[in-house]
Amino acid sequence: MSPLPFAIEAPRLRSAGNVAIRAMKMRDAPALRALLTENRSWLQPWEATFPDGGGAVPGSQPLGPVIRAMQRQRKQGSSVTFAVLFDGALVGQLSISDISGGALRSASVGYWVSEHAAGKGITPTAVALAIDYAFTELRLHRIEICIRPENEPSLRVVEKLGMRYEGRRERYIHIDGKWCDHESFAVTVEEVPQGMLARIGASAT
Repeated sequence: MSPLPFAIEAPRLRSAGNVAIRAMKMRDAPALRALLTENRSWLQPWEATFPDGGGAVPGSQPLGPVIRAMQRQRKQGSSVTFAVLFDGALVGQLSISDISGGALRSASVGYWVSEHAAGKGITPTAVALAIDYAFTELRLHRIEICIRPENEPSLRVVEKLGMRYEGRRERYIHIDGKWCDHESFAVTVEEVPQGMLARIGASAT
């Protein structure tokens, strides 16, 4: 049963300039698998792992079942997964997860982009689009992003977004085979009355 008092429909495409996010679709499976395979060394240091081992290496298996699972999770109201696009091409993935309803109305955002797309301002814009979606379409109150202290590119993303630092969570998530500290950043809807895109000086197209 969804934690929200309404069903989450597949999100429409949202864009700002040449950056866009939309619902991950079955037709994205080949391109997503290629990105995960080609970016193994780029992504592995930041990927969640199971403490007891197991789980397939991302991109090592067909991704149709994975995308179907993403769609089920959206229908259940637990998470929404987006394809990140740059000039119309798939360059990464973004998820709004751990969606809570009731008196909390909060969620977490996680993301990655291909190494060839890094450093072009794609990620801050994609995250801003997702936060605005979460506040307007999902009617959430708070969004959180947790980042390993060593992940400087991701720390620059929350800096550009002006998200509020809330502190360090020690041994918070199992990443790349070990329990890792994370820095926690958050924003509430009251902090961005005009939206996150407006805060970073971008506009929807």
